[in-house]
Amino acid sequence: MTTPEDITVESALQKSKRTLTASEYISSYFQRVRSGDLGSLPIIIGLIIIAILFQSANSNFLTPRNLVNLFVQMSIFTVIGYGVVFVLLLGEIDLSVGYVAGVSAVVTGQLLARPILIPPELQALADLINGGSLSYEVPWYLAVACSLGVATLIGLLQGGLITLFQLPSFIVTVGGQLAWNGVVLLLMGGAGTVNMRNPTIRGITQSFFPAEWGYALGAIVVIVYVLFEAYQYRSRSRAGLSVKPIPIVALQGLALGVMVFAFIYVCNQDRGLPFVGVLVLVLMAVLTYLTTQTKFGRYLFAVGGNREAARRAGISVERIRLMGFVMCSLLAGMGGLILVSRLGSVAPDAGGGQLLLNSLAAPVIGGTSLYGGSGRISSAFFGALVIAAVDNGMFLLGLGAGQRLILTAIVLIAAVIVDALSRRTRERSGIR
Repeated sequence: MTTPEDITVESALQKSKRTLTASEYISSYFQRVRSGDLGSLPIIIGLIIIAILFQSANSNFLTPRNLVNLFVQMSIFTVIGYGVVFVLLLGEIDLSVGYVAGVSAVVTGQLLARPILIPPELQALADLINGGSLSYEVPWYLAVACSLGVATLIGLLQGGLITLFQLPSFIVTVGGQLAWNGVVLLLMGGAGTVNMRNPTIRGITQSFFPAEWGYALGAIVVIVYVLFEAYQYRSRSRAGLSVKPIPIVALQGLALGVMVFAFIYVCNQDRGLPFVGVLVLVLMAVLTYLTTQTKFGRYLFAVGGNREAARRAGISVERIRLMGFVMCSLLAGMGGLILVSRLGSVAPDAGGGQLLLNSLAAPVIGGTSLYGGSGRISSAFFGALVIAAVDNGMFLLGLGAGQRLILTAIVLIAAVIVDALSRRTRERSGIR
């Protein structure tokens, strides 16, 4: 016998299986916004306002050269911010990422700055690896592997302490911040500044693609997006889930293509598309896939949303938390490589200054929640873009470092207020 409840459930299932029309999709988007799910809307509006204000005050703000420089400058804390997203999704924090990046930068710089002297007692080893010479030049890829390995071990150590002893991540990573600052000083050994002469490492931030390569890469980006959306459409249709309307997909693909090629055109008016910019965007795509399309990513959101519920669902909560801290430190290590490439040297203050502030602020300003379980990798990119644009614009206006820090703090606090208000709205609407 069919009950009214069965009919209601069946109707809901049938509705979820059909393809939404464009108007229904747009209506559902505005409904989500009204219920507190703002997504990237505040950051997009903020970037438009920033561009208008600073371009009005200084016509150099939107010049090709300044935009390329801005993109290169933000790459360091964007990559570190990607890692911070992983711990924020867990509802945790990592205050050591600045000096983890510093350790990575110093390890790379020290390994590549001078040859390693092999003791005569190890002549057999010298014969094996260096043709008999007792002076060994470390190749760049081995130095990179060592620096990223050290960063990964730091993540394992801090994450292990947090998960094994159930310690607050705030306390452990504050201790880590002090410890890794000390490690940077010990590794430098009072050497002052060590110059980076390796052309491969320097090329990370100082290489630019020719115009035709830039447009080819832009075409690849658009094609990959279309193929991914087609895959999503097919897989969701087969699973009986609602799918994005084809006109909306086409419109989004067109908008993406216009933005990508416009950006490449602007870069080509200067030195071309920066290699580090492509690296940052590729990392964003890979990490977005990791957090949204894999089991690890789904578990990450589940643990951050409700740790006890995730545990009861059979998720290895502590292992996911440990992996989150490892990913954070690994990406901080990658940021350290970009840091040493950008500066062209390493110094005892590597990892200090505003690096920690900007790396933590970027994902929060971009929309990742401090409460866990809500956010996306791209938030670090957009938040870093806001920070870099504000800092760059104020510099062009001749304002001092103190004023720039105050305005960055105001932007960060405003982002946290928006996050808190949207969270309360979602809770009142019954949305987690």
